[in-house]
Amino acid sequence: MLRSSHIAYLVILSSLLVSCRTARVATTVQVSDKDAQTYIDRYAGLAVNEMKRTGIPASITLAQGMIESDFGRSVLAREGNNHFGIKCHDNWTGPVIHHDDDRRNECFRKYNRPEDSFYDHSDFLKSTPRYKELFNLSVTDYKGWATGLKRTGYATNPDYANMLIRKIEENRLYNFDRGGQLPARPDKQDYTVQNAENNEAPPAVAFQKPTASNSGASVPEHVQRIMENNRIKYIIVKEGETLESIENDFQLLKWELTRYNELDASFTPVPGQLLYLQPKRDKAEPGKETHIVHEGDTMYSISQLYGVKLKKLYEYNRMDASSQPSPGDKIWLRSLKPVN
Repeated sequence: MLRSSHIAYLVILSSLLVSCRTARVATTVQVSDKDAQTYIDRYAGLAVNEMKRTGIPASITLAQGMIESDFGRSVLAREGNNHFGIKCHDNWTGPVIHHDDDRRNECFRKYNRPEDSFYDHSDFLKSTPRYKELFNLSVTDYKGWATGLKRTGYATNPDYANMLIRKIEENRLYNFDRGGQLPARPDKQDYTVQNAENNEAPPAVAFQKPTASNSGASVPEHVQRIMENNRIKYIIVKEGETLESIENDFQLLKWELTRYNELDASFTPVPGQLLYLQPKRDKAEPGKETHIVHEGDTMYSISQLYGVKLKKLYEYNRMDASSQPSPGDKIWLRSLKPVN
């Protein structure tokens, strides 16, 4: 049985370079640890959910939002709920807000709430032909996505790719792309806590935007929190939760969480940890045949990432139960690894 390790909380620079998406001159502003952490706490779950829905790395979404909205403090973010500097364009029929950018009094999209800005950002990238090539990249290749966004014309700032990469690495946002344990605590979100997992290739649509039937205040909070991966229900642990409180909230027997998540009986839940509420399966869902190992991956984290029993992963990959993979290894998720 394995223990879950505690999440290493963010160490964030006191001074960050912030620029609007199409701004020509970047401005240095002072940003406190609280500013960055508050933004991550509020929007990380939403960014992860959009990653599952569209295949855009959560780290990229968060980094773009942090840079382009000045951590939610920009005029566009405050008055228009626009966190990504998306302009009106010809096909926009919704509300608008005018703001000086490349030219004076330019037209930007205005949203009823910040979440709608995140949805539109994902859909904008997904539906725009010039960004099509980016979706051939792995969701864990944040550097490829950052340079690709600059190359395909997302921003005019010549340092835009480096700005995204710095923001991701300073805040370790790449952990949200890899799944497993997260570096931030998504306990203050206005949005339902979302999936902490991802796949090597842009995944099929696994989650949908909230609707009145599943996101309204009439739905109990503990029900809102339940998501699915590999047809297994799971939650993300919130700040202040204990093993006992989770068992009580979700009406679980004393042994269920530990057995379903292959943890020992004395484990302590930590914020950001993914916990399955049902047994993991013998194989990953169709289309997820293999996983390329990244720095920090373990067989257990891969098991949680895809909802596959740890024992089966060792069997598929002809590995001893005490061994761990190395970066670059290919882990088989649904069938026995071929013999060379």
